[in-house]
Amino acid sequence: MSELEKGITLNGASEAGKTWNILGQVYLPKAIGASTFAFETNSLPGQFVPVHIHPTQDEFILVQEGVLDLKLDGVWTKAGPGDLVKMPRGIPHGYFNKSDKPARALFWVSPAAKLVELFEQLDGLADPAEVVRISAEHEVDFLPPEANE
Repeated sequence: MSELEKGITLNGASEAGKTWNILGQVYLPKAIGASTFAFETNSLPGQFVPVHIHPTQDEFILVQEGVLDLKLDGVWTKAGPGDLVKMPRGIPHGYFNKSDKPARALFWVSPAAKLVELFEQLDGLADPAEVVRISAEHEVDFLPPEANE
């Protein structure tokens, strides 16, 4: 993976015009480099990413609009506009839009590791079991469904 390029990714735009649709959620890459990967998510009510672990990456979420319910290391919490969520590597975490309004957030991981490759492979897949299998090959380990309760 290349070094991070200087410049601005405009509001509503993505790096190189790329978007990914992963199980119905839209992801827009904002910055891609070996040291970091930033992407925007747009989560409709009811959408979520189940509890999982990044064993080799620290992850952050800056909520821009709406409210996200988060399960962080087994504890439920909420984050709203302007809140920064910090998830050190190895900490189980998942995010859920349990509200009746869309949520938009900027996520980033450091280092980028295999996450860009993972999003490329997951784009358009409709089978959650296949998403979990491919994710494990890219250093994202989903926990059993009961972790989301």
